[in-house]
Amino acid sequence: MVFPTPEFVLFFGAVLGLSLVVGCRLRNAFLIAVSYLFYAAWDWRFCGLLATASLVAWLGGLGVARPSLRVPARVVSITVLLGILGFFKYYGFFLLSLSQLLESVGLGRDLPWMSVVLPVGISFYTFQAISYVMDVQRGHVAARRNPGDVFLYISFFPQLVAGPIVRAADFLPQIDRPHVVDAAARGAAVLLILSGLFKKMVIANYVSVLLVDTVFAFPGMASAGQAAAGIVGYGVQIYCDFSGYTDIAIGIALLLGYRFPPNFNQPYRAGSLSEFWRRWHISLSSWIRDYVYIPMGGNRGTPLRRSAVLMATMTLAGLWHGAGWNFLLWGSAHGAGLLTERALPWLKRPGVGWIWAMSLVFLLWVPFRAESFADTMAVFAALGQGGWGGVALPGLVLVALGLAMNWLPLRWRGGVQSALVSLGPVAQAVVLAAGTVLIFALAQDGVAPFIYFQF
Repeated sequence: MVFPTPEFVLFFGAVLGLSLVVGCRLRNAFLIAVSYLFYAAWDWRFCGLLATASLVAWLGGLGVARPSLRVPARVVSITVLLGILGFFKYYGFFLLSLSQLLESVGLGRDLPWMSVVLPVGISFYTFQAISYVMDVQRGHVAARRNPGDVFLYISFFPQLVAGPIVRAADFLPQIDRPHVVDAAARGAAVLLILSGLFKKMVIANYVSVLLVDTVFAFPGMASAGQAAAGIVGYGVQIYCDFSGYTDIAIGIALLLGYRFPPNFNQPYRAGSLSEFWRRWHISLSSWIRDYVYIPMGGNRGTPLRRSAVLMATMTLAGLWHGAGWNFLLWGSAHGAGLLTERALPWLKRPGVGWIWAMSLVFLLWVPFRAESFADTMAVFAALGQGGWGGVALPGLVLVALGLAMNWLPLRWRGGVQSALVSLGPVAQAVVLAAGTVLIFALAQDGVAPFIYFQF
């Protein structure tokens, strides 16, 4: 079940209506039940995996809260959680790479292959489980005696399959206080949901079909103009696709009485590569900073050590996005770009910094999108093939619209939100319903999954 479908609209309408009549004592159990129902709609067999990750996190939190068990509980729980993630996400990549390595040295042999299905959202909910254990150990949040609190934190359906990655210290306190959904929350939710649906169903989906998919499927047949439009188009597609998802998720959570932190802050306005990473997928960037980069040493030590830590962190960030050499290339190239900024501070100057950062960001979307390293090189080669014809004009218009939404002054968005806040609840519901119907009417037939579902 995905957000922009009639099935989800009916599902969420029922959940929202029932949440208004379910008593406070049953609210958490109700939200856990509907969250597992939401996940089961994809594949019920993996509900046990979700429950296992939640149970390990709950037990790990209880363990690290006791001084005598702090170290073994942290090691065991995080090892189990990383083991779950590693097996399902990297098993096939590891065996394929090992097989190719053995063949290259004349030691090829049959390996014990298994068909492993990647559970949707596994990266997101295992990261939340890990952050819960770490936050309890660091004293940022108290260990929860009630397992239901941890199960709800990890399985809450708006952010379950593609984030944002919500910290336990932000989410758990909201369980304890009354859930008041006032006019301001409703107005913000309406704007977020409608803008998210529009970005995903209109801009991202149409740009994908008109500009992106053909170029990456048949790069050898693309003209230079088509390749350039495909590269820029994919940058707009992934921004509208993923920020659209998180807008919807944050809006849905608001209507249920939960507040999530923002996950995007106009990333294509960044004046440097480091600023881009403070604006793009903020919940993951800050998670990697706090739980990987800083524990590995961060900015401490010699320049060589700091550089090695940064490169290792960004390479791991690339590997988190997918089990493939292209993702390793994408992450390590971003690390090299960040090191280049450190060595050449003039790259952050106004104007120069934006050109430098956006050129690198958009070019590096190629290995992120391409199926293989060979396809990556083929797309880059197409840029030098000449010819600027064959580019779909409607696709370029949508690219311009997507970039305009990224650049839209925040005061304009605030003005629209203020107008929605001033409406009564009935009028807000009418705007949400009418806007949803209109966007569904503009959208293509069929359901295109969100890009980050594969991670």
